[in-house]
Amino acid sequence: MTAPLTPPHQPPHDDPWQSPPAGSSPFPGDGAEEGESDLRTEVRQAAVVLVAVAVSGLALGLLWLWLAPRVPLISDATAVFLKDTEGEEAIAADGTFLLLALGFGAVSAGLVFLFRRRGGIPLVVGLALGGLLGAVLAWKLGTWLGPTPDVVAHAKAAGTGVTFDAPLELNAKGALLAWPVAAMVVHLSLTALFGPRDPEPEWDWGPSYGPPRGEDGRSWDAPRKQP
Repeated sequence: MTAPLTPPHQPPHDDPWQSPPAGSSPFPGDGAEEGESDLRTEVRQAAVVLVAVAVSGLALGLLWLWLAPRVPLISDATAVFLKDTEGEEAIAADGTFLLLALGFGAVSAGLVFLFRRRGGIPLVVGLALGGLLGAVLAWKLGTWLGPTPDVVAHAKAAGTGVTFDAPLELNAKGALLAWPVAAMVVHLSLTALFGPRDPEPEWDWGPSYGPPRGEDGRSWDAPRKQP
Protein backbone atom coordinates (compact mmCIF):
# COMPACT_ATOMS: atom_id res chain seq x y z
CA MET A 1 0.00 0.00 0.00
CA THR A 2 1.42 3.41 -0.95
CA ALA A 3 0.68 6.85 0.46
CA PRO A 4 -1.61 9.08 -1.58
CA LEU A 5 0.16 11.38 -4.01
CA THR A 6 -2.12 14.35 -3.33
CA PRO A 7 -0.84 16.38 -0.36
CA PRO A 8 -3.30 17.25 2.38
CA HIS A 9 -4.96 20.62 2.34
CA GLN A 10 -2.63 23.42 3.46
CA PRO A 11 -3.96 26.40 5.45
CA PRO A 12 -4.27 29.64 3.46
CA HIS A 13 -1.54 31.42 5.38
CA ASP A 14 1.06 28.93 4.09
CA ASP A 15 0.53 30.11 0.50
CA PRO A 16 3.38 32.56 -0.33
CA TRP A 17 1.49 33.90 -3.35
CA GLN A 18 -1.76 34.78 -1.61
CA SER A 19 -2.94 38.39 -1.65
CA PRO A 20 -2.38 40.39 1.53
CA PRO A 21 -5.42 41.00 3.73
CA ALA A 22 -7.45 44.11 2.99
CA GLY A 23 -6.10 47.21 4.65
CA SER A 24 -2.64 45.77 5.29
CA SER A 25 0.61 46.90 3.63
CA PRO A 26 2.47 44.38 1.45
CA PHE A 27 5.72 45.64 2.99
CA PRO A 28 5.90 45.13 6.76
CA GLY A 29 7.22 48.10 8.72
CA ASP A 30 6.84 50.50 5.81
CA GLY A 31 4.63 53.09 7.54
CA ALA A 32 3.76 56.49 6.17
CA GLU A 33 4.01 58.07 9.62
CA GLU A 34 7.68 57.14 9.93
CA GLY A 35 8.45 58.68 6.55
CA GLU A 36 6.63 61.91 7.44
CA SER A 37 8.53 62.14 10.73
CA ASP A 38 11.88 61.75 8.95
CA LEU A 39 10.90 64.43 6.44
CA ARG A 40 9.95 66.88 9.20
CA THR A 41 13.29 66.24 10.91
CA GLU A 42 15.19 66.90 7.68
CA VAL A 43 13.27 70.13 7.07
CA ARG A 44 14.04 71.38 10.59
CA GLN A 45 17.71 70.56 10.20
CA ALA A 46 17.77 72.28 6.80
CA ALA A 47 16.26 75.43 8.35
CA VAL A 48 18.95 75.44 11.06
CA VAL A 49 21.67 75.03 8.43
CA LEU A 50 20.21 77.83 6.29
CA VAL A 51 20.19 80.32 9.18
CA ALA A 52 23.64 79.35 10.47
CA VAL A 53 25.27 79.55 7.05
CA ALA A 54 23.58 82.85 6.21
CA VAL A 55 24.71 84.44 9.49
CA SER A 56 28.30 83.38 8.81
CA GLY A 57 28.18 85.79 5.88
CA LEU A 58 28.95 88.52 8.44
CA ALA A 59 32.42 87.01 8.86
CA LEU A 60 32.90 86.93 5.09
CA GLY A 61 31.94 90.59 4.81
CA LEU A 62 34.42 91.63 7.50
CA LEU A 63 37.22 89.60 5.94
CA TRP A 64 36.50 91.06 2.52
CA LEU A 65 36.56 94.57 3.95
CA TRP A 66 39.89 93.84 5.62
CA LEU A 67 41.66 92.01 2.80
CA ALA A 68 40.31 93.69 -0.34
CA PRO A 69 42.72 96.25 -1.84
CA ARG A 70 41.57 99.85 -2.02
CA VAL A 71 41.20 101.86 -5.21
CA PRO A 72 43.06 105.18 -4.73
CA LEU A 73 41.37 108.35 -5.98
CA ILE A 74 42.55 111.96 -6.17
CA SER A 75 40.78 115.26 -6.75
CA ASP A 76 41.95 118.51 -8.35
CA ALA A 77 39.02 120.57 -7.04
CA THR A 78 37.16 120.18 -10.34
CA ALA A 79 36.92 116.40 -10.81
CA VAL A 80 37.90 113.10 -9.25
CA PHE A 81 40.39 110.81 -11.00
CA LEU A 82 42.01 107.45 -10.51
CA LYS A 83 45.44 107.99 -9.05
CA ASP A 84 46.77 104.95 -10.91
CA THR A 85 44.95 104.54 -14.21
CA GLU A 86 46.61 101.16 -14.79
CA GLY A 87 45.88 99.80 -11.34
CA GLU A 88 43.97 96.54 -10.90
CA GLU A 89 42.69 97.10 -7.40
CA ALA A 90 39.03 96.89 -8.49
CA ILE A 91 39.57 93.50 -10.13
CA ALA A 92 41.55 92.36 -7.10
CA ALA A 93 38.65 93.28 -4.83
CA ASP A 94 36.32 91.05 -6.87
CA GLY A 95 38.90 88.26 -6.85
CA THR A 96 39.30 88.52 -3.09
CA PHE A 97 35.57 88.18 -2.58
CA LEU A 98 35.45 85.20 -4.96
CA LEU A 99 38.27 83.31 -3.22
CA LEU A 100 36.84 83.99 0.23
CA ALA A 101 33.39 82.86 -0.88
CA LEU A 102 34.81 79.62 -2.29
CA GLY A 103 36.61 78.98 0.99
CA PHE A 104 33.50 79.69 3.05
CA GLY A 105 31.50 77.37 0.81
CA ALA A 106 33.94 74.50 1.27
CA VAL A 107 34.17 74.99 5.05
CA SER A 108 30.40 75.30 5.53
CA ALA A 109 29.83 72.15 3.47
CA GLY A 110 32.37 70.24 5.57
CA LEU A 111 30.76 71.37 8.82
CA VAL A 112 27.28 70.46 7.59
CA PHE A 113 28.54 67.02 6.57
CA LEU A 114 29.96 66.49 10.06
CA PHE A 115 26.67 67.74 11.53
CA ARG A 116 24.66 65.21 9.52
CA ARG A 117 26.48 62.64 7.43
CA ARG A 118 23.40 61.63 5.53
CA GLY A 119 22.50 63.87 2.63
CA GLY A 120 19.00 64.74 1.59
CA ILE A 121 17.39 67.26 -0.70
CA PRO A 122 16.19 69.60 2.12
CA LEU A 123 19.67 69.75 3.62
CA VAL A 124 21.37 70.53 0.30
CA VAL A 125 18.76 73.17 -0.53
CA GLY A 126 19.20 74.79 2.90
CA LEU A 127 22.96 74.80 2.45
CA ALA A 128 22.72 76.39 -1.02
CA LEU A 129 20.19 79.05 0.00
CA GLY A 130 22.15 79.84 3.15
CA GLY A 131 25.32 80.28 1.11
CA LEU A 132 23.58 82.63 -1.32
CA LEU A 133 22.08 84.71 1.49
CA GLY A 134 25.43 84.75 3.28
CA ALA A 135 27.21 86.01 0.16
CA VAL A 136 24.66 88.79 -0.33
CA LEU A 137 24.93 89.74 3.35
CA ALA A 138 28.75 89.84 3.09
CA TRP A 139 28.56 92.06 0.01
CA LYS A 140 26.17 94.53 1.62
CA LEU A 141 28.12 94.60 4.89
CA GLY A 142 31.45 95.20 3.18
CA THR A 143 30.14 98.06 1.07
CA TRP A 144 28.32 99.57 4.06
CA LEU A 145 31.35 99.54 6.38
CA GLY A 146 33.76 100.54 3.62
CA PRO A 147 34.50 104.04 2.35
CA THR A 148 31.49 106.21 1.75
CA PRO A 149 29.84 105.91 -1.67
CA ASP A 150 29.52 109.70 -1.85
CA VAL A 151 32.76 110.28 -3.76
CA VAL A 152 32.23 114.03 -4.15
CA ALA A 153 31.74 114.61 -0.43
CA HIS A 154 34.71 112.37 0.33
CA ALA A 155 36.90 114.33 -2.12
CA LYS A 156 35.91 117.65 -0.53
CA ALA A 157 36.62 116.29 2.93
CA ALA A 158 40.03 114.95 1.85
CA GLY A 159 41.06 118.16 0.06
CA THR A 160 42.69 118.94 -3.27
CA GLY A 161 45.54 116.65 -4.25
CA VAL A 162 44.99 114.28 -1.34
CA THR A 163 44.59 110.57 -2.06
CA PHE A 164 41.51 108.87 -0.67
CA ASP A 165 39.88 105.47 -1.11
CA ALA A 166 37.09 104.73 -3.54
CA PRO A 167 33.98 102.92 -2.30
CA LEU A 168 34.33 99.16 -1.94
CA GLU A 169 32.30 97.60 -4.73
CA LEU A 170 31.63 94.16 -6.15
CA ASN A 171 31.56 94.63 -9.89
CA ALA A 172 31.35 90.92 -10.77
CA LYS A 173 27.99 89.99 -9.29
CA GLY A 174 28.47 86.40 -10.41
CA ALA A 175 30.87 86.00 -7.48
CA LEU A 176 27.80 85.81 -5.24
CA LEU A 177 27.19 82.30 -6.60
CA ALA A 178 30.63 81.06 -5.60
CA TRP A 179 29.59 80.20 -2.05
CA PRO A 180 26.45 78.12 -2.82
CA VAL A 181 28.06 76.35 -5.79
CA ALA A 182 31.19 75.43 -3.82
CA ALA A 183 29.08 74.30 -0.87
CA MET A 184 26.91 71.99 -2.97
CA VAL A 185 29.87 70.47 -4.86
CA VAL A 186 31.88 69.81 -1.70
CA HIS A 187 28.93 68.46 0.28
CA LEU A 188 27.80 66.11 -2.49
CA SER A 189 31.39 64.90 -2.95
CA LEU A 190 31.81 64.19 0.77
CA THR A 191 28.48 62.40 0.90
CA ALA A 192 29.38 60.25 -2.10
CA LEU A 193 32.83 59.37 -0.72
CA PHE A 194 32.24 59.05 3.02
CA GLY A 195 28.48 58.91 3.52
CA PRO A 196 26.75 55.75 4.78
CA ARG A 197 25.84 53.21 2.15
CA ASP A 198 22.35 51.81 1.79
CA PRO A 199 22.20 48.09 2.58
CA GLU A 200 21.87 45.72 -0.34
CA PRO A 201 18.27 44.51 -0.79
CA GLU A 202 17.60 40.94 0.33
CA TRP A 203 15.27 39.11 -2.01
CA ASP A 204 12.77 36.81 -0.31
CA TRP A 205 11.97 34.04 -2.73
CA GLY A 206 9.54 32.37 -0.32
CA PRO A 207 9.85 28.85 1.07
CA SER A 208 11.82 26.32 -0.92
CA TYR A 209 9.63 23.81 -2.69
CA GLY A 210 10.48 20.14 -2.86
CA PRO A 211 8.68 16.85 -2.84
CA PRO A 212 5.77 16.91 -0.36
CA ARG A 213 6.57 15.20 2.92
CA GLY A 214 4.41 13.54 5.51
CA GLU A 215 4.39 13.80 9.26
CA ASP A 216 7.29 11.35 9.56
CA GLY A 217 9.45 13.56 7.33
CA ARG A 218 9.46 11.14 4.40
CA SER A 219 8.35 12.12 0.94
CA TRP A 220 4.70 11.38 0.22
CA ASP A 221 5.55 9.68 -3.04
CA ALA A 222 8.08 7.40 -1.35
CA PRO A 223 6.99 3.76 -0.98
CA ARG A 224 5.68 2.88 2.45
CA LYS A 225 5.79 -0.41 4.22
CA GLN A 226 2.53 -2.21 4.22
CA PRO A 227 1.05 -2.76 7.67
